Amino acid sequence: MEDEVLPGDLDAGDVIMLLDAKDELLVKAVRLGQGGFVLTVSPVDDDAPEAERLITLTAATHLRKRN
Repeated sequence: MEDEVLPGDLDAGDVIMLLDAKDELLVKAVRLGQGGFVLTVSPVDDDAPEAERLITLTAATHLRKRN
């Protein structure tokens, strides 16, 4: 099941999908940065440190969250 959420509603451990993407991402960390929320994410099936990436989302960006 998926729900639409805003970046400020996320916590580490949540699994998300960007609305325009098909890949599921595991949220490792959420922090507030310049320009919006900075999420540290990695693919759900790849927990290697080198697979992590940062994405910055505005407070109004909608995401899909897996429950």
